[in-house]
Amino acid sequence: MSALLVTAAARSRETWLGPVTAETYRAFLASRAAGPSGPSFLQCPSWAAVKEGWQSRLIGWGPAPQGSGPPGAEGLTGVALVLLRQFPGTRKYFAYLPEGPYADWADPDIDGWLTPLLKHLREACVFAVRIGPAPAYRRWNAPRLKQLTGRGRRVDDVLACEVDPLGTAVSERLRSRGWRRCGGDGPAGDGDAQPRLVFQVPLAGRTADDLWNGLNQEWRRNVRRARKCGVEVTVGGAADLPEFYRLLRITEQRDGFRLGRSLAYYERQYEVLNAEEPGRMKLYLARHGGETLAAHTMLTVGRRVWYQTGASADHRREVRPSNALQWRMLREAHELGAAVYDMRGVPSTLDPDDREHGLLRWKLGTGGQVVETLGEWETPMAGTTNHALYRAFQAYLARR
Repeated sequence: MSALLVTAAARSRETWLGPVTAETYRAFLASRAAGPSGPSFLQCPSWAAVKEGWQSRLIGWGPAPQGSGPPGAEGLTGVALVLLRQFPGTRKYFAYLPEGPYADWADPDIDGWLTPLLKHLREACVFAVRIGPAPAYRRWNAPRLKQLTGRGRRVDDVLACEVDPLGTAVSERLRSRGWRRCGGDGPAGDGDAQPRLVFQVPLAGRTADDLWNGLNQEWRRNVRRARKCGVEVTVGGAADLPEFYRLLRITEQRDGFRLGRSLAYYERQYEVLNAEEPGRMKLYLARHGGETLAAHTMLTVGRRVWYQTGASADHRREVRPSNALQWRMLREAHELGAAVYDMRGVPSTLDPDDREHGLLRWKLGTGGQVVETLGEWETPMAGTTNHALYRAFQAYLARR
């Protein structure tokens, strides 16, 4: 895959775009990881090793260097981890950039890097591309959603507390260039691989007391109860992953969902993420009476922190191990200097009779906000064959 030199009409200097080494890629991410808009864990090079059955490419871009060869990390302005899945019976690939590329989405001339990125992928025999732009779209505060909970209601029935102008602008720019929002324009994002609706607890400028007071009465009561009952929260290790997975299977059966991931998946994730950066993935355990009752995973990139996956037993739920775990994780994210504690996906239902609503209700108790991201967007590459393969690919996904 060769590098490209492309001159954008609105730019006075050429853009370099091409493969970069993992070291250069990581150095660039590290230089951007201090703020709240830092890169997602899904754009770290290590994530490629988590995903079996996919090939991967690390691509970077920036102003063309004066000398020969690719620029170093300091010369890049954006990067992308590209996952490639081969379409059966062909030499063509579907390209997926989970929660990426990591780029300057505020740049009004996104064609300056997006056009050469697509050209680069098309030359690598890609027939279609899916991206996950970083900007948020809408936000709803917990009090408003609690107040308007009701039968048959959904999050998008409620007027948003905030509409992000950058998210709106990026959405319009992509749509005008022929990109399609996967799963339509509602917040559910049923066609997205990553959650479109996430729950975030703001941490910037808040003290530990502020976080405690931000919890609702039920959450504070449950955290106190866990403490009084002697629930012990500790950080586990790789040897505790089988116990985490056992609890996860119990949770899936109880709550009626199936992630479809194996123990080997989590063992691989723990190994490769922590090999890239020690402490990137942590496993928190809640024990009571010598037994592990709940286990949650937390991911960290720079000062961005995510609660990824939670699991709990069916018994002794009255000692509230999951509340104890989340309070510990929330405080540690705050101590790390994170601007936001991201609790990942929530359902769009506000109907208390809907089984899925329980997860949203639980997260609302932390006093954060539901954030609708821009979701994932797709476009086929130019050419009759590419469009035909893209239609076949969409039909395949519809049958799954």
